[in-house]
Amino acid sequence: MENPEITESNVQYVSMWKVLAGDRPNADLTDRPGLSMCWADSPFPFWNAVFLTEDISDPTLLRDRLNEASRYVGSKRHDGLIYICEDYLFGQAKKDLDAILASEKLQFALDITGMVGDILPLASPTYPSSLKFLRVTDEAALQLYADINSEGYGFPLDAGRAGLGGSRFWKETAFAYIGYEDGKAVSTAAAIVNRDQLYLALVATRPDAQRRGFGAATVRHALQAAYDATGLRRTTLHATDAGFPVYQRVGYHRTTKFMTYTVNG
Repeated sequence: MENPEITESNVQYVSMWKVLAGDRPNADLTDRPGLSMCWADSPFPFWNAVFLTEDISDPTLLRDRLNEASRYVGSKRHDGLIYICEDYLFGQAKKDLDAILASEKLQFALDITGMVGDILPLASPTYPSSLKFLRVTDEAALQLYADINSEGYGFPLDAGRAGLGGSRFWKETAFAYIGYEDGKAVSTAAAIVNRDQLYLALVATRPDAQRRGFGAATVRHALQAAYDATGLRRTTLHATDAGFPVYQRVGYHRTTKFMTYTVNG
């Protein structure tokens, strides 16, 4: 019997990405057999995703699904990622994965770890006295939030602005915060209500401010503010390898891993 937290992680990921990609005009949020599209065709690559959504043990079925996903991504203007949950692959399909990926010209991009925790409310943390937090409520702050994420993840500034600019969702619905150290914006984190949980998204720190605890502090502030407003205790996220130890220290634990791929050529 599948661990329910694996299912939970997949449901949270896809449903949250329907919201985040769907915040952009003309996004494709359709579902096909075994595939879920969350594709804004945005210069901000996070908003362009195709998820495999079924258990697969048959290598022929896996090849068919990845062929369809590859053709779909290849038809778009902007790059994005194809997501495969490692716990959805079994038997010969799992053994043949590398060969199928090569045949479909899919190149590994990065691993994403699903994480969850009933961690709220948080114990009162001690922040540096120089660190202050402001919620994103206007377009100027939203652009700054986008720029910090672009810098933190190595994207062009225009990509982040295209991914977030003009959004009422990020200014009015998301509990999106910017951390300021001595008046300079250095970090971001957002907690978003999704299916009776708080989903943590777009956590970033400017490169010249990293490894000083600002990211973790902003995460804690955003989560606590969202908890104070909603009372929701359970929270989910999907972490890069760099962020994983930070979230462990906050109180999250691992649920599953998502392998992501780009179309090569």
